[in-house]
Amino acid sequence: MAATTTTPPRPDATLALLWERIRRNGDMPGFTRAVRSILGAMRGEADPEFNMTQTVLSDPILTQKVLRLANSGMYAAFGQCINTVSKAVLVLGTDAIGHLALGLKLIEELSATSPGTQAAHEEMEKAILAGMVAQQVATRADMRDPEEAVVCSMLHMLGRMLVTFYLPEHWTRLVDAAGQGREEAAAPAVLGLALEEIGRAAAQRWGLPRNLLAGMRVVDPDREGAEMSHERWLAAVATMASQCAAPLWADDAGAAGQVRALAGRFSRLVGVDTDVIMEAVSKARLAASDDLVLAPLARPQERRNKADDAARRRAECKRILRSGVSDMRDVLATASPGQMMTLALETVYKGLPFARAVAFLRNRREKAYAARMGLGDGVRELLPAMSFPDAYAADVFHAALDSDRAILIDNARDPRFSARLPGWWKETLADAPSFIILPVCVHGQAAGFLYGEWDRQLAPGELGQEEFALLNDIRTLVARSVERRQQMELAPRALA
Repeated sequence: MAATTTTPPRPDATLALLWERIRRNGDMPGFTRAVRSILGAMRGEADPEFNMTQTVLSDPILTQKVLRLANSGMYAAFGQCINTVSKAVLVLGTDAIGHLALGLKLIEELSATSPGTQAAHEEMEKAILAGMVAQQVATRADMRDPEEAVVCSMLHMLGRMLVTFYLPEHWTRLVDAAGQGREEAAAPAVLGLALEEIGRAAAQRWGLPRNLLAGMRVVDPDREGAEMSHERWLAAVATMASQCAAPLWADDAGAAGQVRALAGRFSRLVGVDTDVIMEAVSKARLAASDDLVLAPLARPQERRNKADDAARRRAECKRILRSGVSDMRDVLATASPGQMMTLALETVYKGLPFARAVAFLRNRREKAYAARMGLGDGVRELLPAMSFPDAYAADVFHAALDSDRAILIDNARDPRFSARLPGWWKETLADAPSFIILPVCVHGQAAGFLYGEWDRQLAPGELGQEEFALLNDIRTLVARSVERRQQMELAPRALA
Protein backbone atom coordinates (compact mmCIF):
# COMPACT_ATOMS: atom_id res chain seq x y z
CA MET A 1 0.00 0.00 0.00
CA ALA A 2 1.49 3.35 -1.05
CA ALA A 3 2.31 5.85 1.67
CA THR A 4 0.03 8.83 1.78
CA THR A 5 1.45 12.34 1.66
CA THR A 6 -0.14 15.43 3.06
CA THR A 7 -0.29 18.36 0.66
CA PRO A 8 0.83 21.60 2.34
CA PRO A 9 -1.91 24.23 2.57
CA ARG A 10 -1.77 27.16 0.16
CA PRO A 11 0.03 30.20 1.63
CA ASP A 12 -2.97 32.44 0.90
CA ALA A 13 -5.24 30.06 2.83
CA THR A 14 -3.03 30.23 5.93
CA LEU A 15 -2.82 34.02 5.73
CA ALA A 16 -6.59 34.30 5.20
CA LEU A 17 -7.17 32.23 8.34
CA LEU A 18 -4.68 34.39 10.25
CA TRP A 19 -6.37 37.66 9.15
CA GLU A 20 -9.74 36.22 10.15
CA ARG A 21 -8.47 35.28 13.61
CA ILE A 22 -6.93 38.74 14.04
CA ARG A 23 -10.19 40.38 12.91
CA ARG A 24 -12.10 38.26 15.40
CA ASN A 25 -9.87 39.66 18.15
CA GLY A 26 -10.31 43.27 17.06
CA ASP A 27 -7.83 43.59 14.13
CA MET A 28 -5.29 45.14 16.54
CA PRO A 29 -6.89 48.58 16.13
CA GLY A 30 -4.70 50.15 18.78
CA PHE A 31 -1.55 49.05 17.00
CA THR A 32 -2.60 50.12 13.50
CA ARG A 33 -3.65 53.56 14.76
CA ALA A 34 -0.41 53.87 16.74
CA VAL A 35 1.64 52.95 13.66
CA ARG A 36 0.06 55.77 11.66
CA SER A 37 0.49 58.41 14.38
CA ILE A 38 4.02 57.35 15.36
CA LEU A 39 5.22 57.23 11.76
CA GLY A 40 3.62 60.61 11.10
CA ALA A 41 5.53 62.11 14.01
CA MET A 42 8.77 60.44 12.90
CA ARG A 43 8.40 61.90 9.39
CA GLY A 44 8.42 65.24 11.12
CA GLU A 45 5.76 67.77 10.43
CA ALA A 46 6.23 71.34 11.76
CA ASP A 47 7.48 70.26 15.17
CA PRO A 48 8.37 66.53 15.26
CA GLU A 49 9.50 66.52 18.92
CA PHE A 50 6.20 68.00 20.06
CA ASN A 51 4.21 65.62 17.85
CA MET A 52 6.07 62.58 19.18
CA THR A 53 5.54 63.74 22.76
CA GLN A 54 1.82 64.22 22.12
CA THR A 55 1.55 60.87 20.34
CA VAL A 56 3.07 58.97 23.26
CA LEU A 57 1.23 60.98 25.93
CA SER A 58 -2.11 60.23 24.28
CA ASP A 59 -1.65 56.61 25.39
CA PRO A 60 -1.14 56.40 29.19
CA ILE A 61 0.07 52.79 29.10
CA LEU A 62 2.56 53.56 26.35
CA THR A 63 3.75 56.63 28.27
CA GLN A 64 4.49 54.54 31.34
CA LYS A 65 6.34 51.89 29.33
CA VAL A 66 8.42 54.41 27.35
CA LEU A 67 9.54 56.17 30.54
CA ARG A 68 10.26 52.88 32.31
CA LEU A 69 12.40 51.67 29.42
CA ALA A 70 14.10 55.06 29.02
CA ASN A 71 15.20 54.78 32.68
CA SER A 72 16.14 51.09 32.50
CA GLY A 73 19.58 49.54 32.40
CA MET A 74 19.43 49.66 28.59
CA TYR A 75 20.02 53.40 28.72
CA ALA A 76 22.21 53.64 31.82
CA ALA A 77 24.91 55.25 29.68
CA PHE A 78 22.89 58.45 29.58
CA GLY A 79 23.39 58.79 33.34
CA GLN A 80 20.31 60.83 34.01
CA CYS A 81 16.77 60.36 35.24
CA ILE A 82 14.11 60.78 32.56
CA ASN A 83 10.81 61.78 34.15
CA THR A 84 8.91 63.14 31.14
CA VAL A 85 8.29 62.03 27.56
CA SER A 86 9.53 65.45 26.40
CA LYS A 87 12.91 64.81 28.05
CA ALA A 88 13.00 61.28 26.62
CA VAL A 89 12.55 62.75 23.14
CA LEU A 90 15.29 65.33 23.77
CA VAL A 91 17.76 62.79 25.19
CA LEU A 92 17.07 59.81 22.95
CA GLY A 93 15.72 61.56 19.84
CA THR A 94 12.44 61.49 17.94
CA ASP A 95 13.31 58.45 15.83
CA ALA A 96 14.55 56.50 18.84
CA ILE A 97 11.34 57.13 20.79
CA GLY A 98 9.30 56.34 17.67
CA HIS A 99 10.93 52.96 17.17
CA LEU A 100 10.76 52.30 20.89
CA ALA A 101 7.04 53.11 20.90
CA LEU A 102 6.37 50.88 17.86
CA GLY A 103 7.98 47.87 19.52
CA LEU A 104 6.27 48.44 22.86
CA LYS A 105 2.89 49.01 21.20
CA LEU A 106 3.19 45.78 19.20
CA ILE A 107 3.90 43.78 22.37
CA GLU A 108 1.04 45.52 24.19
CA GLU A 109 -1.50 44.78 21.47
CA LEU A 110 -0.44 41.16 21.09
CA SER A 111 -0.69 40.73 24.86
CA ALA A 112 -4.18 42.24 24.89
CA THR A 113 -5.46 39.89 22.18
CA SER A 114 -3.63 36.79 23.32
CA PRO A 115 -5.65 33.68 24.17
CA GLY A 116 -3.26 33.30 27.09
CA THR A 117 -1.27 30.26 25.93
CA GLN A 118 2.10 29.56 27.49
CA ALA A 119 3.76 29.30 24.07
CA ALA A 120 2.45 32.72 23.01
CA HIS A 121 3.90 34.47 26.02
CA GLU A 122 7.18 32.58 25.73
CA GLU A 123 7.57 33.86 22.15
CA MET A 124 6.72 37.38 23.30
CA GLU A 125 9.46 37.21 25.93
CA LYS A 126 11.95 36.00 23.33
CA ALA A 127 11.02 38.97 21.13
CA ILE A 128 11.66 41.35 24.03
CA LEU A 129 14.97 39.60 24.74
CA ALA A 130 15.97 39.89 21.06
CA GLY A 131 15.32 43.62 21.25
CA MET A 132 17.51 43.93 24.34
CA VAL A 133 20.39 42.12 22.62
CA ALA A 134 20.04 44.28 19.49
CA GLN A 135 20.05 47.50 21.50
CA GLN A 136 23.26 46.60 23.30
CA VAL A 137 25.03 45.42 20.13
CA ALA A 138 23.88 48.45 18.12
CA THR A 139 25.11 50.78 20.87
CA ARG A 140 28.58 49.20 20.72
CA ALA A 141 28.54 49.52 16.93
CA ASP A 142 28.06 53.28 17.53
CA MET A 143 24.85 53.42 15.52
CA ARG A 144 22.91 56.68 15.62
CA ASP A 145 19.55 55.03 16.26
CA PRO A 146 19.91 51.65 17.98
CA GLU A 147 16.13 51.51 18.57
CA GLU A 148 15.68 50.86 14.86
CA ALA A 149 17.63 47.63 15.39
CA VAL A 150 15.52 46.91 18.48
CA VAL A 151 12.20 47.03 16.63
CA CYS A 152 13.59 45.09 13.63
CA SER A 153 14.78 42.35 15.99
CA MET A 154 11.37 42.15 17.63
CA LEU A 155 9.72 42.06 14.20
CA HIS A 156 11.96 39.10 13.28
CA MET A 157 9.91 37.16 15.83
CA LEU A 158 6.59 38.47 14.50
CA GLY A 159 5.68 35.37 12.51
CA ARG A 160 6.29 33.13 15.52
CA MET A 161 4.29 35.43 17.78
CA LEU A 162 1.35 35.65 15.38
CA VAL A 163 1.09 31.88 14.95
CA THR A 164 1.31 31.18 18.69
CA PHE A 165 -1.14 33.99 19.52
CA TYR A 166 -3.73 33.42 16.77
CA LEU A 167 -3.13 29.91 15.39
CA PRO A 168 -2.14 27.91 18.49
CA GLU A 169 -3.34 24.60 17.01
CA HIS A 170 -0.98 25.11 14.05
CA TRP A 171 1.88 25.87 16.45
CA THR A 172 1.26 22.57 18.22
CA ARG A 173 1.54 20.78 14.85
CA LEU A 174 4.84 22.59 14.14
CA VAL A 175 6.27 21.46 17.47
CA ASP A 176 5.04 17.89 16.96
CA ALA A 177 6.52 17.76 13.46
CA ALA A 178 9.97 19.27 14.09
CA GLY A 179 10.47 19.53 17.87
CA GLN A 180 10.54 22.52 20.19
CA GLY A 181 12.86 25.24 18.95
CA ARG A 182 12.85 23.89 15.37
CA GLU A 183 9.36 25.02 14.39
CA GLU A 184 10.67 27.02 11.41
CA ALA A 185 11.82 23.82 9.69
CA ALA A 186 8.28 22.41 9.62
CA ALA A 187 6.54 25.67 8.67
CA PRO A 188 6.48 25.20 4.86
CA ALA A 189 4.90 21.75 5.19
CA VAL A 190 2.43 22.67 7.95
CA LEU A 191 1.59 26.27 7.02
CA GLY A 192 2.54 26.49 3.35
CA LEU A 193 5.05 29.30 3.97
CA ALA A 194 7.88 30.22 6.31
CA LEU A 195 7.30 31.94 9.63
CA GLU A 196 9.45 34.82 8.36
CA GLU A 197 7.04 35.26 5.43
CA ILE A 198 4.04 35.38 7.78
CA GLY A 199 5.71 38.13 9.80
CA ARG A 200 6.56 40.16 6.69
CA ALA A 201 3.03 39.78 5.32
CA ALA A 202 1.58 41.15 8.57
CA ALA A 203 4.08 44.02 8.66
CA GLN A 204 3.17 45.00 5.09
CA ARG A 205 -0.52 44.76 5.93
CA TRP A 206 -0.06 47.18 8.85
CA GLY A 207 1.88 49.64 6.71
CA LEU A 208 5.25 49.49 8.44
CA PRO A 209 7.94 51.54 6.66
CA ARG A 210 10.36 50.12 4.12
CA ASN A 211 13.43 50.24 6.38
CA LEU A 212 11.73 48.07 8.99
CA LEU A 213 10.48 45.62 6.37
CA ALA A 214 14.02 45.36 4.96
CA GLY A 215 15.35 44.77 8.48
CA MET A 216 13.03 41.75 8.83
CA ARG A 217 14.99 39.80 6.22
CA VAL A 218 16.74 36.70 7.60
CA VAL A 219 20.45 36.94 6.86
CA ASP A 220 22.84 34.02 6.31
CA PRO A 221 26.26 35.45 7.32
CA ASP A 222 28.07 32.83 5.27
CA ARG A 223 26.44 34.05 2.05
CA GLU A 224 26.53 37.82 2.51
CA GLY A 225 29.04 39.94 0.63
CA ALA A 226 31.43 42.44 2.14
CA GLU A 227 29.41 45.55 1.26
CA MET A 228 26.86 46.41 3.92
CA SER A 229 24.15 49.00 3.43
CA HIS A 230 22.33 50.30 6.50
CA GLU A 231 19.32 48.09 5.73
CA ARG A 232 21.51 45.00 5.32
CA TRP A 233 23.25 45.87 8.58
CA LEU A 234 19.87 46.16 10.33
CA ALA A 235 18.83 42.76 8.95
CA ALA A 236 22.13 41.21 10.11
CA VAL A 237 21.87 42.57 13.67
CA ALA A 238 18.19 41.65 13.89
CA THR A 239 18.85 38.12 12.61
CA MET A 240 21.67 37.58 15.09
CA ALA A 241 19.67 39.02 18.01
CA SER A 242 16.57 36.96 17.24
CA GLN A 243 18.63 33.78 16.85
CA CYS A 244 20.41 34.51 20.17
CA ALA A 245 17.07 34.98 21.93
CA ALA A 246 16.03 31.31 22.04
CA PRO A 247 19.18 29.86 23.70
CA LEU A 248 19.46 32.89 25.99
CA TRP A 249 15.82 32.53 27.05
CA ALA A 250 16.21 28.80 27.74
CA ASP A 251 19.50 29.38 29.65
CA ASP A 252 20.47 25.71 29.44
CA ALA A 253 23.91 24.11 29.49
CA GLY A 254 24.65 24.78 25.81
CA ALA A 255 23.31 28.35 25.68
CA ALA A 256 26.63 30.17 26.11
CA GLY A 257 28.30 28.10 23.37
CA GLN A 258 25.43 28.67 20.94
CA VAL A 259 25.45 32.42 21.53
CA ARG A 260 29.24 32.66 21.12
CA ALA A 261 29.03 30.71 17.88
CA LEU A 262 26.38 33.13 16.57
CA ALA A 263 28.47 36.11 17.68
CA GLY A 264 31.46 34.71 15.80
CA ARG A 265 29.46 34.12 12.62
CA PHE A 266 27.89 37.60 12.60
CA SER A 267 30.86 39.61 13.91
CA ARG A 268 32.07 40.63 10.43
CA LEU A 269 28.63 41.69 9.23
CA VAL A 270 27.68 43.79 12.24
CA GLY A 271 31.16 45.31 12.56
CA VAL A 272 31.61 44.39 16.22
CA ASP A 273 34.27 42.07 17.66
CA THR A 274 33.02 38.72 18.98
CA ASP A 275 34.10 39.46 22.56
CA VAL A 276 32.38 42.85 22.44
CA ILE A 277 29.20 41.18 21.19
CA MET A 278 29.40 38.76 24.11
CA GLU A 279 29.77 41.70 26.53
CA ALA A 280 26.66 43.27 24.98
CA VAL A 281 24.76 39.99 25.27
CA SER A 282 25.82 39.66 28.89
CA LYS A 283 24.43 43.11 29.70
CA ALA A 284 21.17 42.32 27.89
CA ARG A 285 20.96 39.02 29.74
CA LEU A 286 21.33 40.77 33.09
CA ALA A 287 18.56 43.25 32.24
CA ALA A 288 16.31 40.46 30.96
CA SER A 289 16.69 38.44 34.16
CA ASP A 290 14.88 41.28 35.98
CA ASP A 291 12.24 42.00 33.32
CA LEU A 292 11.14 38.59 32.05
CA VAL A 293 8.70 36.36 33.91
CA LEU A 294 8.45 32.92 32.26
CA ALA A 295 12.03 32.49 31.03
CA PRO A 296 14.31 30.00 32.78
CA LEU A 297 16.83 32.85 32.40
CA ALA A 298 14.76 34.82 34.92
CA ARG A 299 14.60 31.81 37.26
CA PRO A 300 10.89 32.36 37.98
CA GLN A 301 10.77 29.59 40.58
CA GLU A 302 13.78 31.07 42.36
CA ARG A 303 12.14 34.49 42.14
CA ARG A 304 8.93 33.11 43.62
CA ASN A 305 10.92 31.38 46.37
CA LYS A 306 12.72 34.65 47.17
CA ALA A 307 9.40 36.50 47.21
CA ASP A 308 7.95 33.87 49.55
CA ASP A 309 11.01 34.12 51.81
CA ALA A 310 10.74 37.91 51.85
CA ALA A 311 7.03 37.69 52.68
CA ARG A 312 7.77 35.28 55.54
CA ARG A 313 10.53 37.53 56.88
CA ARG A 314 8.29 40.56 56.68
CA ALA A 315 5.46 38.73 58.48
CA GLU A 316 7.89 37.70 61.24
CA CYS A 317 9.19 41.27 61.55
CA LYS A 318 5.66 42.62 61.93
CA ARG A 319 4.93 39.94 64.54
CA ILE A 320 7.98 41.06 66.54
CA LEU A 321 6.96 44.71 66.30
CA ARG A 322 3.37 43.97 67.34
CA SER A 323 4.57 41.84 70.27
CA GLY A 324 6.96 44.59 71.36
CA VAL A 325 4.21 47.21 71.27
CA SER A 326 2.01 44.92 73.37
CA ASP A 327 4.79 44.42 75.95
CA MET A 328 5.42 48.15 76.15
CA ARG A 329 1.72 48.85 76.75
CA ASP A 330 1.65 46.24 79.52
CA VAL A 331 4.45 47.93 81.50
CA LEU A 332 3.79 51.57 80.64
CA ALA A 333 2.32 52.34 84.10
CA THR A 334 5.36 51.05 86.00
CA ALA A 335 8.41 51.22 83.71
CA SER A 336 10.84 54.13 83.75
CA PRO A 337 11.59 56.06 80.55
CA GLY A 338 14.97 54.33 80.40
CA GLN A 339 13.34 50.89 80.62
CA MET A 340 10.80 51.84 77.96
CA MET A 341 13.59 53.09 75.70
CA THR A 342 15.43 49.80 76.19
CA LEU A 343 12.29 47.84 75.28
CA ALA A 344 11.76 50.02 72.24
CA LEU A 345 15.38 49.66 71.12
CA GLU A 346 15.33 45.86 71.37
CA THR A 347 11.99 45.67 69.58
CA VAL A 348 13.06 47.73 66.55
CA TYR A 349 16.50 46.07 66.48
CA LYS A 350 14.92 42.62 66.11
CA GLY A 351 11.81 43.65 64.24
CA LEU A 352 13.13 45.60 61.27
CA PRO A 353 15.84 43.97 61.53
CA PHE A 354 18.85 46.25 62.05
CA ALA A 355 22.57 45.54 61.92
CA ARG A 356 23.04 48.18 64.63
CA ALA A 357 20.61 50.23 66.72
CA VAL A 358 21.25 53.11 69.13
CA ALA A 359 19.07 55.03 71.60
CA PHE A 360 19.88 58.73 71.98
CA LEU A 361 18.62 60.86 74.87
CA ARG A 362 18.59 64.63 75.15
CA ASN A 363 20.43 66.21 78.08
CA ARG A 364 18.95 69.68 78.43
CA ARG A 365 21.54 70.71 81.02
CA GLU A 366 24.39 69.94 78.62
CA LYS A 367 22.32 71.03 75.58
CA ALA A 368 23.21 67.89 73.67
CA TYR A 369 21.96 64.55 72.40
CA ALA A 370 24.07 61.57 73.48
CA ALA A 371 23.97 57.85 72.77
CA ARG A 372 22.98 55.94 75.91
CA MET A 373 22.63 52.35 74.76
CA GLY A 374 23.23 50.35 71.61
CA LEU A 375 22.83 46.90 70.05
CA GLY A 376 24.84 45.24 67.30
CA ASP A 377 28.47 44.40 66.54
CA GLY A 378 30.95 47.02 67.73
CA VAL A 379 28.33 49.59 68.67
CA ARG A 380 29.20 49.83 72.39
CA GLU A 381 32.73 51.01 71.62
CA LEU A 382 31.28 53.81 69.48
CA LEU A 383 28.79 55.15 72.05
CA PRO A 384 31.14 57.71 73.71
CA ALA A 385 31.78 59.38 70.32
CA MET A 386 28.10 59.60 69.37
CA SER A 387 26.88 62.95 70.68
CA PHE A 388 26.03 66.31 69.16
CA PRO A 389 24.60 69.73 70.20
CA ASP A 390 20.82 70.07 70.39
CA ALA A 391 20.94 73.50 68.67
CA TYR A 392 19.34 73.19 65.24
CA ALA A 393 21.67 72.41 62.36
CA ALA A 394 20.84 71.77 58.72
CA ASP A 395 21.26 68.00 58.76
CA VAL A 396 18.94 65.02 58.47
CA PHE A 397 18.92 64.28 62.24
CA HIS A 398 17.77 67.74 63.29
CA ALA A 399 15.26 67.72 60.42
CA ALA A 400 13.71 64.52 61.82
CA LEU A 401 13.73 65.78 65.40
CA ASP A 402 12.31 69.18 64.43
CA SER A 403 9.43 67.62 62.45
CA ASP A 404 8.72 64.75 64.92
CA ARG A 405 8.57 62.42 61.93
CA ALA A 406 10.33 59.14 61.15
CA ILE A 407 12.84 59.59 58.32
CA LEU A 408 14.16 56.68 56.25
CA ILE A 409 17.42 57.18 54.33
CA ASP A 410 17.78 54.36 51.80
CA ASN A 411 21.04 55.51 50.16
CA ALA A 412 23.25 57.22 52.72
CA ARG A 413 26.28 56.89 50.43
CA ASP A 414 24.86 59.04 47.66
CA PRO A 415 27.44 61.87 47.26
CA ARG A 416 24.59 64.34 46.66
CA PHE A 417 23.29 63.57 50.17
CA SER A 418 26.61 63.95 51.95
CA ALA A 419 26.02 67.57 53.01
CA ARG A 420 22.94 66.53 54.99
CA LEU A 421 24.93 64.06 57.13
CA PRO A 422 26.60 65.47 60.27
CA GLY A 423 30.26 65.06 61.13
CA TRP A 424 29.68 62.86 64.20
CA TRP A 425 27.78 60.35 62.02
CA LYS A 426 30.52 60.30 59.38
CA GLU A 427 33.12 59.63 62.08
CA THR A 428 31.23 56.75 63.73
CA LEU A 429 28.56 55.21 61.48
CA ALA A 430 29.58 56.17 57.94
CA ASP A 431 29.76 52.56 56.70
CA ALA A 432 25.95 52.22 56.97
CA PRO A 433 24.29 52.18 53.52
CA SER A 434 20.82 52.96 54.91
CA PHE A 435 19.24 53.98 58.20
CA ILE A 436 16.11 55.29 59.91
CA ILE A 437 15.58 57.98 62.56
CA LEU A 438 12.65 57.61 65.00
CA PRO A 439 12.20 60.79 67.08
CA VAL A 440 10.64 60.71 70.56
CA CYS A 441 8.94 64.05 71.30
CA VAL A 442 6.97 65.29 74.33
CA HIS A 443 4.78 68.40 73.99
CA GLY A 444 6.49 69.24 70.71
CA GLN A 445 10.01 69.04 72.17
CA ALA A 446 12.43 66.25 71.27
CA ALA A 447 13.40 64.08 74.24
CA GLY A 448 15.59 61.74 72.19
CA PHE A 449 15.42 59.34 69.27
CA LEU A 450 16.01 55.79 68.14
CA TYR A 451 18.49 55.20 65.34
CA GLY A 452 18.74 51.95 63.37
CA GLU A 453 20.82 50.99 60.36
CA TRP A 454 20.98 48.15 57.88
CA ASP A 455 24.07 46.66 56.26
CA ARG A 456 24.36 45.04 52.83
CA GLN A 457 23.06 41.71 54.12
CA LEU A 458 20.13 43.25 56.03
CA ALA A 459 18.56 45.56 53.46
CA PRO A 460 15.66 47.79 54.58
CA GLY A 461 13.25 46.11 52.18
CA GLU A 462 9.78 47.54 51.89
CA LEU A 463 8.43 49.26 54.99
CA GLY A 464 4.69 49.56 54.53
CA GLN A 465 1.96 51.46 56.34
CA GLU A 466 1.60 48.77 59.02
CA GLU A 467 5.30 48.86 59.92
CA PHE A 468 5.33 52.66 60.14
CA ALA A 469 2.14 52.59 62.23
CA LEU A 470 3.80 50.18 64.67
CA LEU A 471 6.96 52.32 64.80
CA ASN A 472 4.81 55.35 65.59
CA ASP A 473 3.13 53.35 68.38
CA ILE A 474 6.57 52.58 69.82
CA ARG A 475 7.60 56.25 69.65
CA THR A 476 4.33 57.31 71.30
CA LEU A 477 4.66 54.82 74.16
CA VAL A 478 8.20 55.97 74.98
CA ALA A 479 7.03 59.59 74.84
CA ARG A 480 4.14 58.81 77.21
CA SER A 481 6.53 57.24 79.72
CA VAL A 482 8.69 60.40 79.62
CA GLU A 483 5.61 62.56 80.01
CA ARG A 484 4.43 60.45 82.98
CA ARG A 485 7.84 60.81 84.67
CA GLN A 486 7.76 64.60 84.15
CA GLN A 487 4.28 64.78 85.72
CA MET A 488 5.46 62.73 88.71
CA GLU A 489 8.43 65.06 89.21
CA LEU A 490 6.20 68.15 89.02
CA ALA A 491 3.58 66.82 91.45
CA PRO A 492 5.59 67.40 94.71
CA ARG A 493 6.40 70.96 93.64
CA ALA A 494 2.73 71.68 93.02
CA LEU A 495 1.84 70.40 96.52
CA ALA A 496 4.57 72.51 98.06
